[in-house]
Amino acid sequence: MVAGVLVEISHQNVDRIFEYDVPGEMASEIQVGLRVLVPFGKQELEGFVLTLSHQKSTDKELKKVIRIVDSSIVLSQELLDLGVWMQKETLATLISCYQTMLPRALKAKRGTEVSIKYDTYYRLSDSCPQSDLRSTQQRIVDYVKEKGSALRQDLLSISASSLNTLIRNGCLIEEKKEHYRLQYEKQEIVKKTLTPMQQKVVDAVIHGETKPYLLYGVTGSGKTEVYMEIIDYYLKQGKTSIVLVPEISLTPQMVQRFRERFGERIAALHSALSDGEKYDEWRRIYRGEASIVIGARSAVFAPLENIGIIIVDEEHSESYKQTDPSPRYHAKEVALMRAKTHHCSVVFGSATPSLEAMARAQKNVFTYLELPERVNGKSLPIVEIVDMNQAMKKAKGHFSQRLIQEMEQRLENQEQIILLLNRRGYSSFVTCKNCGYTFKCPNCDISLTYHKSSNTLRCHYCGYGEKEYKTCPKCGEKSLNNLGVGTQKIEEELHQILPEARVLRMDYDTTSRKGMHEKMIESFKKQEYDILLGTQMVAKGLDFSQVTLVGILNADTSLNIPDFRSSENTFSLLSQVSGRSGRAQKSGFVILQTFNPDHYAIQYSQKQDYLAFYQAEMKIRRQLKYPPYYYLCNIRVSGGNALLLFDEAMKIKRSLERNLDQVIILGPSSGNLFRINNIFRYQIILKYKSDQALREILWKVVDHYKGNPKVKIDIDFNPSQML
Repeated sequence: MVAGVLVEISHQNVDRIFEYDVPGEMASEIQVGLRVLVPFGKQELEGFVLTLSHQKSTDKELKKVIRIVDSSIVLSQELLDLGVWMQKETLATLISCYQTMLPRALKAKRGTEVSIKYDTYYRLSDSCPQSDLRSTQQRIVDYVKEKGSALRQDLLSISASSLNTLIRNGCLIEEKKEHYRLQYEKQEIVKKTLTPMQQKVVDAVIHGETKPYLLYGVTGSGKTEVYMEIIDYYLKQGKTSIVLVPEISLTPQMVQRFRERFGERIAALHSALSDGEKYDEWRRIYRGEASIVIGARSAVFAPLENIGIIIVDEEHSESYKQTDPSPRYHAKEVALMRAKTHHCSVVFGSATPSLEAMARAQKNVFTYLELPERVNGKSLPIVEIVDMNQAMKKAKGHFSQRLIQEMEQRLENQEQIILLLNRRGYSSFVTCKNCGYTFKCPNCDISLTYHKSSNTLRCHYCGYGEKEYKTCPKCGEKSLNNLGVGTQKIEEELHQILPEARVLRMDYDTTSRKGMHEKMIESFKKQEYDILLGTQMVAKGLDFSQVTLVGILNADTSLNIPDFRSSENTFSLLSQVSGRSGRAQKSGFVILQTFNPDHYAIQYSQKQDYLAFYQAEMKIRRQLKYPPYYYLCNIRVSGGNALLLFDEAMKIKRSLERNLDQVIILGPSSGNLFRINNIFRYQIILKYKSDQALREILWKVVDHYKGNPKVKIDIDFNPSQML
């Protein structure tokens, strides 16, 4: 028997099937989808069995499979086919497509292996005497008899020597049971009654056509309850479900709500879990012990069978797109592909749907559903715009008098506040007032951000850091000035303006340690803090009944990003964070501080009028030939020699111009960040309506440069960021 094996090296030169002879003793065990260990050159590598046949395709003598790694199939036929589709869609290596589907423990071993944990139990043997035992031995026997079986650590607390004697004499029988690292406490199952509007949406999905649905629901309209009711229906049909959420910070809260409804039938998959926890959860899903999978982007690959529904919450989020490394897949498109295989529906939900999703709904590619009102009947919060061009004259730090007034009122009423500033750190950059010197990263074309808590200047792209300077390294003067603002500085200002307020800062710096997202959310929910200050992670999905005020400190931050989606992202962020206010019985209020009060994204977010914003933005997209009217492809040419890269980028452009019709080709131009970690980057942007010949031609470009150590080509279809 001959096995076609794809070895686990993600390189274009070896991204193909290699044939190996299967020894006779393995013939009955080897299957497509298993991992095997094979000789490859002078080393031994793991790989996936993709084909099995009785004939080899060459006259050469084949090397033999060394051993089978797995006892059961790792990649089902569905996931194997999905990987082939992903390769064609993203132009990535096939092995990288398969590797992104699996937890680290199931990939090629590169260092510490992840092991399965076991608990050791003991039970009484039939031959164990019930008398003539020493007192401590009798205590152990009585304890085991009462419990039926007992953990080793519980018995050791009685007497280690007596336990060992009972084991040695055959009185106790040892058994090992797998111990999952991620333990869920048992919950009382809670089910809420749906409103007529919610029930109408549920009925439309479970009784409607098997197709994609777009659920536009305002913040607080109860989309999560709708998701759970739909899932419950399919669960009763014996089917499984996937629920995708965009942010790791949302996962614990979503998991908690689903556990209150479905108990232990859920599993979580996201990057905040340890390798061991991911491995355990993956195996629970694979074994059918979990029927509902909740997680971030990669959870779309969960090894579920018989999927009944896939939910994509906050579908507008950019985090569903994998940017680096390859494969640069979009979880929403993968969800649609898996739904096609399982003949099930996908529900895309959002209070601010992406323009692409809404355009599909208007063309009836997606079925449009809506929840236009909040569940409790409360109106959306009132949003007040503060023009900082005028308000800065009387402001304290970065807080207008109007915002301070509202915060003082909320604290007096013992209500809670959320403040958004979408920039972490203390200051955006440090410069010298005397000579103009600015501290920049030596590896990247970006200024260093000052972090006061660690007293360091740090690059948010490559991680470079250095201690704060007291004097300017160029002129030697003590004239350094912190400009710009980050969440650390705002926290400092808050303590000065409202010294009695209990402030909780939630950003990448404070949540990088395991479990901090969950702890912070729980602490704020228990009202241990008055003010939650954070970056965009406080804007989505969070539900706190006592929050009645949201303050947006600088609504213009995302408007200034050089990206055609900047207005859409700004409207979405402002609308989402505004929706955190007034979600229970008390009315909500929002103060929106901006230097661009007349910008249409700001104006429509004040009115919370998504449809009006959609129409205005679509007009601009049509004029500029951007999505959803055109597709985009970003060809990134990167390497260490800027002059060489530009020459190669020009060659690529000329080749594309010769071979492509009806494709708009822009560039090559330097990336918005031209140098990251000492790697220079040029980009060529393609705008097109049909990709019939495009992928084939781009494959040739990738193939031409494979193995070239000086030039790297990355292809990103429908990029989420133009960097």
